[in-house]
Amino acid sequence: MKAFKKRGALTHFQILSEISKQDPHLKQKDLAKKLGITIQAVSENIKTLIELGYITSKDGRSPYKITQAGIDKVKKDAINLRKYSDSVLETMNHYKTIWPAIATEELKKEDIVGLYMDGGVLYAHKKEENATGVVISDAEPGMDVSLTNLTGLIDMNVGEVTVIIVPTIKDGGSKSSDLELIKNVYAKGTNTGEEFDKIAVAGTVSRAIINKLDLNIDIEFAAPQGTANAARKGLNVLAVVVGDMSKAFTRELESEKIKFNIIDGAK
Repeated sequence: MKAFKKRGALTHFQILSEISKQDPHLKQKDLAKKLGITIQAVSENIKTLIELGYITSKDGRSPYKITQAGIDKVKKDAINLRKYSDSVLETMNHYKTIWPAIATEELKKEDIVGLYMDGGVLYAHKKEENATGVVISDAEPGMDVSLTNLTGLIDMNVGEVTVIIVPTIKDGGSKSSDLELIKNVYAKGTNTGEEFDKIAVAGTVSRAIINKLDLNIDIEFAAPQGTANAARKGLNVLAVVVGDMSKAFTRELESEKIKFNIIDGAK
């Protein structure tokens, strides 16, 4: 917007616009209040506008009168401002919020697709679902597809989290942990009998235990946040956590209102 590139140009436009209303009682403090600037700033700008020949005044004080040059200046700047605003509005009207998903089949631009969540991943296909979207560009099966105009609700249940607290290395570490208990908890699943989808660890002792049980670690770094994120996407998580590290998990899960239970993993 070239009209307001120079420093103070927008303030000049605002002051001229106010003065053009021909209010004989308009004072500098009124301008300062309307524009959100100091009275000193108003005074300095008025002085500049007088020097440029855009307004006239006796001794730099009210009443202020806008000159023909000032009127022409306001009109020109207002037209430029309107053109700029129109271009922004046009851009916003064409702006699309884009969401990514995985295509389960070949999808073409403008296809209306059903959306569903599986394993914490959003998928798109041509079957009917409670949530739908419109394909922006062609996609092959198994590849990412860009979607817009999402409507409806994606069917998704919040997962459960089981936190097993194991001893610190000072308290014996894995040697003082009940590996059989941890193994059985994993095999049994959640309180509702569902399988665990992911395993999270916090601490070296936890990593050693999961390795010993020949299980895969899915979440390790920023484990409390990662565990909560996975649960929000409908995944059940078993978190093996060393000592007081469990506090970070409980805080995160409680703040996200995710169901969890805690088990003592020591012998």
